[in-house]
Amino acid sequence: MARILLVDDEPSILSVLSTLLKAEGYDVVAALGGEKARDCLRGERFDLMVSDIRMSPINGMDLLRLSHDEHPAMPVIMLTAYGSVETAIEALKLGAFDYVTKPFKVDELLITVQRALDYSTALSENANLKAQLGTRYRLENIVAESPAMQNVCDMIKRVAPTDATVLIYGESGTGKELVAKAIHASSSRKDKKFLAVNCAALPEPLLESEMFGHVKGAFTGASVNKEGLFEAACGGTIFLDEIGSMPLSIQGKLLRVLQEKEVRRVGSNENVSIDARVIAATNTRLETLLKEGQFREDLYYRLSVIPIEIRPLRDRPEDVLPLVYHVLKQEAPTGTQPPTISPEVAAILESYPWPGNVRELENAIRHAMTFALDSVITPEVLPPKIRQAAQKATQTAGTTGFSQDVIDPQRCKSLKAFLRSKEKEYLQQILAYTGGDKEKAAKALDISLATLYRKLPDEDESPTGESSPGN
Repeated sequence: MARILLVDDEPSILSVLSTLLKAEGYDVVAALGGEKARDCLRGERFDLMVSDIRMSPINGMDLLRLSHDEHPAMPVIMLTAYGSVETAIEALKLGAFDYVTKPFKVDELLITVQRALDYSTALSENANLKAQLGTRYRLENIVAESPAMQNVCDMIKRVAPTDATVLIYGESGTGKELVAKAIHASSSRKDKKFLAVNCAALPEPLLESEMFGHVKGAFTGASVNKEGLFEAACGGTIFLDEIGSMPLSIQGKLLRVLQEKEVRRVGSNENVSIDARVIAATNTRLETLLKEGQFREDLYYRLSVIPIEIRPLRDRPEDVLPLVYHVLKQEAPTGTQPPTISPEVAAILESYPWPGNVRELENAIRHAMTFALDSVITPEVLPPKIRQAAQKATQTAGTTGFSQDVIDPQRCKSLKAFLRSKEKEYLQQILAYTGGDKEKAAKALDISLATLYRKLPDEDESPTGESSPGN
């Protein structure tokens, strides 16, 4: 609940305003006159001050100066009579957020109050983000034991000092936004805003307004002018997540923004110059969308100046345990030692395929930490899905292990036949894991699709019930 300091030397106005703002859910402290307000400012914290200008002996301008000394981030709205607008404009020059003339319209006052509080929240969030970007998203905090992730870090170092547009590829949960924030944090724009929008999360009209802004009256509900993310991110970075889900109509407008470095708000005829670096991300190959006519080719080439691909976690097992230790350290309460993991848990986590990638790993460790006893994570506290996968793997290993019959000279297979049978079993497991998708299976096995088809079992043995070409 926002806390508002309300100041006026007329009890009737103070009472009306106080009742009005309390009805909107705000926590209101009413100060009758400048002296009372001065004492409040020096002893308490507020999210907003709404003050009359003409008061004595301490007027609104005095309070404005005092508020900048005591609470420099707190916005101030000035109330002024119609004939004193010049004084209100002088207050704006001194740092007031806005002014409202008396007699005021209720809707106008409430909108101005909400705008001021939104502005204050945005400033606070941006300050917190800067602090995070200065620590959490430093390159040394990105886990990169595998050659694939070391290559990603090298790319970050190379592209961060430039203003080149970057397109990040990766499955859901691989950490695309983390890489985008690392690029921003390592760039000359690090002290400016990093703003993100998920292009798949908003319907087309809202996405257009969110990105480019709108003017008052542009559509139903547009009661005030609103700047879009490209304007708000001036000097900073805008991150367009799930860019492949962006509607074609908005793709054309985005292309113009990238080409002209200008944005036009919805419902406006005027262009506004912008200075924001664009980093986009997708979990879908844009080349496939191009062929299907769902993505503009000219926009694709504008976005993919510098492509960076993040490999799924199953392709970089060297990163699993370092990531586990990293999450344990991050999630441990301040001043406490993070829990350890048992050898059995380490083996389970390394062998698990992590279809949800790093996000799934983080959630699994948080789950385990919640139920761990004696500061040791054991198999029993892992999420059920991971425990079941480990049990299934153990059972499979037990049924395919060596036995006395295998090494009996009278009954043993040739080495070639034995390896072929194990290869078939492994292929069946991978195909089952990918749901029969041969392209995904070939990629997981790091072989060509043609090689996979050659190695597939006959139709009656195939887990998918499909036969290979030529059979």
